[in-house]
Amino acid sequence: MAQKKNKRKKKKSTGIRTGLLLTVILAFVCAAFFYTLFLRSATNFDEERVFVLIPSEKNDRALVRKELKKYIKPLEYTAFLALAEWTGYWGNIKPGRYAIDKNSGIYTIFKKLHAGDQTPIKLTINKFRTRKEMARQVGTKLESKMPELIHFFNTGDSLADFGVNEHTLMTLIIPNTYELYWTTTPRGFVERMKRESTSFWNSNRTNKAKNIGLSKEEVYTLASIIEEETNFNPEKKTMASVYINRIQKGMYLGADPTIKFALGDFSIKRITQVHIKLSATSPFNTYTHKGLPPGPICTPSIASIDAVLDAEKTGFLYFCAKEDFSGSHNFAATAEDHFANARKYRKALDRLKIK
Repeated sequence: MAQKKNKRKKKKSTGIRTGLLLTVILAFVCAAFFYTLFLRSATNFDEERVFVLIPSEKNDRALVRKELKKYIKPLEYTAFLALAEWTGYWGNIKPGRYAIDKNSGIYTIFKKLHAGDQTPIKLTINKFRTRKEMARQVGTKLESKMPELIHFFNTGDSLADFGVNEHTLMTLIIPNTYELYWTTTPRGFVERMKRESTSFWNSNRTNKAKNIGLSKEEVYTLASIIEEETNFNPEKKTMASVYINRIQKGMYLGADPTIKFALGDFSIKRITQVHIKLSATSPFNTYTHKGLPPGPICTPSIASIDAVLDAEKTGFLYFCAKEDFSGSHNFAATAEDHFANARKYRKALDRLKIK
């Protein structure tokens, strides 16, 4: 009887020890798993940050595995694969540009990709002269490259949804720095620019445009001419008054930068009659076509746009670059005074043999 009791005690004791051992092992495994997922660094690169790119057209398991294997340690890579299987991630891969910071844990990395928590890119827009130039610059930042962007920018049916055409598309572009997602499509880019333009043209600016008898698109187009005429901000309001006076009197604007745009040659230093004749049929030639051109010749700075809206009240109808090449201009109310100023400038060009 005593012997049976001792056997039962031994079995019970062995069972307890086994249970305790299993509990310890399980606790150890859980702790190791927790450490691997949340506390241990999963990355194997020296940079402070790298980016994983998952394209929209090839967001498959093989590509994600190939990308992650470059940046994640083997054990953590295995943990990622397990998480992906358990959560069904492979069936719902979200394309995008994802930042992985140095020493990130594998769960942090997985959660970012699983949620589609992209890291935005910064796009700085300064001055573009053409749609092609804009497509080239934007294409360096987005998944959509230049050919796809320029196709959209040149397609009237696509642009009609935004109230613009190929010539007026650029009036939506307000120079600034924007945050966009890498996966932003050409349509998405124009939608964003449309929203920014709507925000920019508040009631104050819109009312100022009405007061000078121009639409916001016309203000933008005139500002683009001034942007190309001068970098000297203090004169922009005076220069705007010249063009507004000419528009109101039904005169030709006679703006040299429009000839460069019409010819597609922005390296020309001195506009001559030859250049004017070569571009005579272009609607952007303001020597042969009255009024403003059909669209802007560049994306003007906010300073140039506001200079048009706050144009001075003057009697000036002409201006000419000063002969000292200071970047400022001589303004005139009469053709006689203007021709005198122009002669001084031409002589200065001739002395320097600028053709």
